[in-house]
Amino acid sequence: MVKVAQISCGTEYSGIQWLFNEVAARVGIELVYPEMELSKVKEACREVGLEVESPSLNMMIARAVSMLDDPTVKGALLLTCFKCAEGTIVKDTVRRFLQERTDLPIISYSNVEKPKEKEIYSRLEALQTLISRKSLLMREKQEGTTVGVDSGSSTTKAVVMRDDEIVGRGWLPTTDPLKSADAAVQAALKEAGISVSNAKREVEAVGVTGHGRELVGEHLNADLSLEEVSVVSKGAALLSGRHKGDATVIDIGGMNNKLILMRDGIANTFNLGGICGGSSGRFLEVTSHRLDVDISELGKLAMKSESEGRAKKGKGEKFELQSYCMVFGIQSLVVALASGVKREDVAAAACRSVAEQVYENQIQEMEIRPPVIFVGGVSLVEGVKREFEDLLGVEILVPPNSQHAGAVGIATIVSGV
Repeated sequence: MVKVAQISCGTEYSGIQWLFNEVAARVGIELVYPEMELSKVKEACREVGLEVESPSLNMMIARAVSMLDDPTVKGALLLTCFKCAEGTIVKDTVRRFLQERTDLPIISYSNVEKPKEKEIYSRLEALQTLISRKSLLMREKQEGTTVGVDSGSSTTKAVVMRDDEIVGRGWLPTTDPLKSADAAVQAALKEAGISVSNAKREVEAVGVTGHGRELVGEHLNADLSLEEVSVVSKGAALLSGRHKGDATVIDIGGMNNKLILMRDGIANTFNLGGICGGSSGRFLEVTSHRLDVDISELGKLAMKSESEGRAKKGKGEKFELQSYCMVFGIQSLVVALASGVKREDVAAAACRSVAEQVYENQIQEMEIRPPVIFVGGVSLVEGVKREFEDLLGVEILVPPNSQHAGAVGIATIVSGV
């Protein structure tokens, strides 16, 4: 069991703490609660540089300072209540304070009245990986011949890598997870010039990640199965050649999103989204269907929109969808088309809606560390990349094979097993 400090405003006394404890134990984490004498709280707040009205949040700040005195703590969980504005400010300040003084991995979570066990599990599992597998995650180069499979919610990706090069790829929709994985692996092997009958002799190791990793990993008799956060960040570092220094990874998948801050190619802070499908690749797929274009052409169509240019020149306004909600967003899209709004302006609005929702729900809670690396299937939609660049004011890097970041990451990591 690894010790993780829960830095919170008193949620350990609430009716949901048992769920955090239960999930933590399941993934090999022991949650501990740093304490500090009340007489020292003000001094701790001065050290961090923030004191707020809430005594409970000031105690949260003090706990972060206290945590630094315990060498047995290997990571931190920052926990506040959902939609608590003051709590969000404190959580962000505490995260920055800890990152300046330690290299320990940190995760943030906004607690709701009825938290989802799966959401808690995915975050704590990723944190445990970053703590216990750090030496493996430090790999900067793939060696030998390995296969990486990313069993995603919408698509299944597979790569064959040989001595740090991608020599085979497979990418197709996820229907039956096992059949999709088999088909993706076969396509990658074929491109790599490896017959299925010779695969066991030529392939030295197989790694699996993604939503279906447990099922697919067992099916493929994988040598390693890991959660997506550590794997995607490693894949992004490899594909972009950013192994040293700080970087930010944005990964928008079919159903959920990841914002990862990494240092030297390893994630050290992350934020997982996915509460609403309106910020996912699925929303763009539905938009493509309504616009009668293939999803691969949606970005190009959005780039043809002239409304953005007109708005910047003060000659009009950009068309905006009336809701971030996937259901009402599509309804707004249909009404716009019926009202004569151009298809390219609607496509641009859909791309903008996804980027803005990721920005407001995830990016605003964490600072951006350039370079910003955009991976996942949605990274291939040029319109979304443009919207992120406008929102963040920085150039967004989309490396070659960006949609295969998860598969590349696990193929590289498994080569060190």
